[in-house]
Amino acid sequence: MPKGSLTCVGTGMLLAGQVTQEALSTMESAEKLFFLVHDSVTQEWLRELNPSAESLYDSYGEGRDRSETYAEMAQRILAPVREGKRVCAAFYGHPGVFVQPSHDAIAKARAEGHEARMLPGISSEDCLFADLGVDPGTRGCQSFEATDFLLRRRRFDPRSMLVLWQVGAIGIRDFRKSELWNRDGVEVLASVLLKTYPPEYEVIIYEATPYPVCKPVIHHVALAELGQAPITLRTTLCVPPLPDRKSDEAMARRLGLR
Repeated sequence: MPKGSLTCVGTGMLLAGQVTQEALSTMESAEKLFFLVHDSVTQEWLRELNPSAESLYDSYGEGRDRSETYAEMAQRILAPVREGKRVCAAFYGHPGVFVQPSHDAIAKARAEGHEARMLPGISSEDCLFADLGVDPGTRGCQSFEATDFLLRRRRFDPRSMLVLWQVGAIGIRDFRKSELWNRDGVEVLASVLLKTYPPEYEVIIYEATPYPVCKPVIHHVALAELGQAPITLRTTLCVPPLPDRKSDEAMARRLGLR
C-alpha cells in the first residue's frame, strides 16, 4: 500500500478568522481536502482555498445512527490516504473536541503505517471563556457531554464551574434536522441539577458566534426555567460555581502558606 498522510485541523468557530497559519497552509497544500463545517460561507471559502475540497456533511441521514455516519466519514477520509495522497480533514472548532471521525481516521491511518497527526484549533470552550469572561484557573472547570453526565452520574464539585455540552441532543443517537432534538432531555437535566443547586440559581445558555458581525448567544436563566429556555443543538450550558469553601489550614501549613 502506498504511504499517504493525514492531518486533521480545526477551522475555529468564527469563519476563517480563527484558523491558525499551520492549519491554513496544510489545507492549501493538501492533495485532497475534506471538511465538515456548519455554515455555507466557510464551505465556499474552503472550496476556493483548495479545489479538491469535499464536504462530509452528506454522510448524515435523517434517522441514521450517528456512529454509522462517523464510521463512514472516517473511511471516506482514509480512502485517498491509502492511495498515497496528502490528505487534510478540516472540522469546525477543534478537530479533537466532539469529532469522532478525526480520532478514528488518525488511529486507523497510523495502524496501517501512514503518517497522521492532529493540529489544535479554537474550540467552543475557548470562545466561552473569552465571551463570558471566566478563568478556568480561578475555581477550576469541569466539562462533560450532557448525555454522558446523566447516564454515568458523573461526580462533580459544585464549588467549581460546570460546563455541559450538547444539551440540545440529550439521549439522541440518530441525526435530525431540527434545531432542538430533545426538549424532554433538557427537563431531565434540570431536574438532576436541581438536586445540587437552588431553583432560582442562574445558569448561562451559551452559543459561540460564527460571524464577526454577530454577537454570541448569552442567556441568563433560572435553573428551574431551563426546560423552557431557548436551547438549540449549538447550546452549551455553563453553571457558575457556588460560593467557595474555606481553605484547608493544615494543608496551607504543609505548603508553607500563611
